[in-house]
This record gives sequence, C-alpha cells and structure tokens, in this order.
Amino acid sequence: MTDTPLYTALLEHRQKSRASFHTPGHKNAPGALPPDLLSLDFTELPDTDSLFEAEGAILAAEQRAARLFGAKRTLFSAGGCTLCLQAMLYLAAPCGGTILFDRVLHRSVVHTMALLDITPVWILPQPTAGRGLPGRVDSRDVLSALREHPDAKAVFLTSPDYYGVLADIPAISAVCRKAGIPLLVDNAHGTHLAFLKKNFHPLFLGASATACSAHKTLPVLTGGAWLNLAEPSFVPDAKRAMALFGSTSPSYPVMASLDLARAWLEENGRAAFSALEDRIAAVRELAAWQGIPAPEGDCDPVRLTLRTAEAGIPGTDTAELLREHGVEPEYADAAQVVLIATPFNSESDFQRLEAAIRALRPGKAIAETAPALPALPPMLLTPRQALLSPAEELPLASAVGRIAAETACPCPPGVPVVMPGEKITDEIADFLRGYGIFSLKVVK
Repeated sequence: MTDTPLYTALLEHRQKSRASFHTPGHKNAPGALPPDLLSLDFTELPDTDSLFEAEGAILAAEQRAARLFGAKRTLFSAGGCTLCLQAMLYLAAPCGGTILFDRVLHRSVVHTMALLDITPVWILPQPTAGRGLPGRVDSRDVLSALREHPDAKAVFLTSPDYYGVLADIPAISAVCRKAGIPLLVDNAHGTHLAFLKKNFHPLFLGASATACSAHKTLPVLTGGAWLNLAEPSFVPDAKRAMALFGSTSPSYPVMASLDLARAWLEENGRAAFSALEDRIAAVRELAAWQGIPAPEGDCDPVRLTLRTAEAGIPGTDTAELLREHGVEPEYADAAQVVLIATPFNSESDFQRLEAAIRALRPGKAIAETAPALPALPPMLLTPRQALLSPAEELPLASAVGRIAAETACPCPPGVPVVMPGEKITDEIADFLRGYGIFSLKVVK
C-alpha cells in the first residue's frame, strides 16, 4: 500500500523526531500508554458495557473519575471536548434561551448555539468594551451583564484560555450562585489543573460544570475528554445529553485511555505535575533572562507562552527556530509562541527547548504585532438563523453590510472577529484582509 497520503505524512513527521510541545499529552512517549490498546478496539458487548447506557465497567470507571475530581458526576467522551461542551450547554438550556458568554470561545460552542437556538449575550470586559476583547472578564463584568439580562440561563467562560491565562473563577462563581444560575466552564486546556501544587481546576473553585479535554495535557488518546458536573440538577439528564450529540460507536481504546489516565493521576499525578511545574519555572527563568516575558495575569503554571515579540522576535520566527532545534511548538502568531508541556516530555525535550531559547537573539521590542480588534458588530440574526440559512461566499468588499453565515477567527484560538448573525462592517473587512482572509460566507 503506497497511495496513502495521510498515513505517509504521519510516518514522515514521526521520522523528524522532534520534541513534542503540542497536544496530545502522552507525547507518544514509551510507557505513557499500553502498547496493546489497538488490540482492545472492541464495541458494545455484554461484558464491555455501553457508553450511553452505562451500568457496568464504564459506569464504574466514570464513578472513579468523579471521585478523583470531586464531581457529582463525571462522564466519558470519546468525541473530544466538543461533545462535553454540547452536552453542558444542553443541560443548561435544553430549549434555547439566553446565555452570557465571554467572547473567547471555541467554534464548536457557536455551532451548539445554533443547534439549541441559544441567543448569546457577550460579557464585555472593562474598560475596553467596544474595542474588541483584549482582556479577560471579571466578576464585575459578569454582575453588570446579569443585571442587564436577568433572564440569562447560565454564564459560560473559557478558562484557561489558549495562552494559559486563568479567569477569576471563585469570584465569578460567587456572582453566579447569588444570581441562582450555573457557571459553565470550557476547561479544555486545564484538565491537569487539579493536580498542580495549588488546585486551580474550575470545578474545585466553584464552577457548576466543566468540559475537560483530557487528551491535551494527560496520557489520553486524542478525542478523550471528561464532562465534570457539580450541579446536582444536571446529573439525571447528563447521559441523555451526551447521547443526543455523541456517536453511537465510541472508541473503546480512547475510553480505556481515560480510565488508565485516571489511575495514573491517582498514583503519580501530583508528584509528576509538581516536578513539571519546577521544570517549567526554570525554562521561564531562562526566557526572562532573554527578555521574553510570560502573559500578564494569573496563568497556568505549566503552560509555556513566550511573548517573543517583546524581545524583538515575531512568534512565527521563533517557531521556525524551534523547529530547527528539533522542537515542535503547539502554536505561534506574530506576538508569541505557545508550548504545551506535560510530565511525558523527557529531559532531552527540555534541553532542546532551552538550547533553542538560548539561540534567540533579542532585539528592540516590536511595538505593534497585530491591529486592534474591531468593535463588536451588531447582531442582526441569532446564530441558529444565520448558520441554518442559505449562504453564499463573497469577496470581503461585497460582504460589507451583509450578515455573516460563519465564524471568522483569524487569530486562533482567540476572539471571533465576527460571528454568524453579526453584521460585517468595513472595520471587520479591513481587519480580516490584514490576516489574508479575502472572502466570507454571508446569509443570502
């Protein structure tokens, strides 16, 4: 078999033998996962249980995970964090309605808004409301939004964000509890936060439910995630919510890797992540000596975001230098490069990374790495109306004044510049052109 483009590409990438500072968290490291998982690719059988009717081995595995996270209920997903987000939003608003959202959100959340007919109301951080969303929302922003929208069924936040910045979950959850509504957290990049020296996991800090993409930072096969529930009223319908969106053919190796990761966390997780915190702190210290700071605000202690533009080096250039030194980063943009480290990175991986950082030649800070985000556009249709309407793709010049039928997010995975249902303004069109986007789907 020679005509296998994807399989061949994966083999060729493996042959580069780069240190993996990207997802998945197992890093393909020896011992991270049993070598015989492929031989366990079974299906629903009398003795293997069924994911959405779990009453045997899967239920027992989920109950053990719930004890680990201190959840009322934990559910397995072999459909990634997307399935967890879909189910979480359904549990909060099964018949649609208004939910308050931070503008930092995954596109799967936008699609779920359309499926459930959820109307988003944006929580705008102060004092920069109206000029994009460069900051993170805080409890005052949430309180203000709730006063203006007392009919909101939930508050939805992403924490940590892609760069590792953490929201003030304790304060925001207190506001939500006082208002009597749940706080939903997209914790895709923070499953490991419960096992650091200080527990930063949003469920521990007061969230009602969290969607946790375990495969990003733990020894889990890609697609493995947990939906963690602290809100008792969510528990009875949780399996039905997962079944509504999930495949009827979930991968048993993926689910088995979730079970194995839970056992590993119980036995080794805290010690392993404590050591990782110390190792990342050493890398950060080296980067700071080179004039490369970390993001501002409270951050995930093991997420390594290097703001190299402040040392005069675009993040994209830094990424290329890293690759030359045998290091593959997670992501890079004009301002920074993001690296995801886990306990399954070897000391050799870190030594390669440090050699690359030492090879950087700092210069004068780059003042402007990207234009300011355009003002938030008016919403003329709901996401459901826009996404399910007939659409056509137009050049940006012709799309101005029309209603977007898709999400445009040129700085992934940051803030959507325009959402389905929002008006495309001249300012938005100019911004998108600057990122090499020259057309957009609009509602006919």
